[in-house]
Amino acid sequence: QVQLLESGGGLVQPGDSLTLSCTASGSFQSINDMAWYRQSPGKQRDLVAQYTRGGSTIYADSVKGRFTISRENAENTLYLQMNNLKPEDTAVYYCYARLWRSATLYNYWGQGTQVTVSS
Repeated sequence: QVQLLESGGGLVQPGDSLTLSCTASGSFQSINDMAWYRQSPGKQRDLVAQYTRGGSTIYADSVKGRFTISRENAENTLYLQMNNLKPEDTAVYYCYARLWRSATLYNYWGQGTQVTVSS
C-alpha cells in the first residue's frame, strides 16, 4: 500500500506565500517522477510543476517565476513553494508520484489540498 499525504493548503490573500508538502509512504522500491497538479471547478486537472528523478524541473507558464518545486529524496517528500499568489491560483492541488514496485512503475495521487487566494 502506498500513500501520498499532502499538507499546507489554506486561505490566503493575493500576494501571499504558501508552501505545500507531499510525503510518500508505504511499500515501494524508489520514486521516479513527482509532480503537483491543480484543478479548479469545471476545469481539467493541469500540471503545475514536475520534479524528475534526475533533478530536472518543469513549470506551467502561469507559475514560472512565482512557484518553486523541490524534493527531499531521503524523506520521500515533495514541496511546492508558492509566492505572489493570485486569485487564479485558487484550486485543489494534487500530488502525483510515479513509483517503482516489484520492477513495475505505478502512478499514485494524493487526496488533494485546497488553496484559496482571495481578498
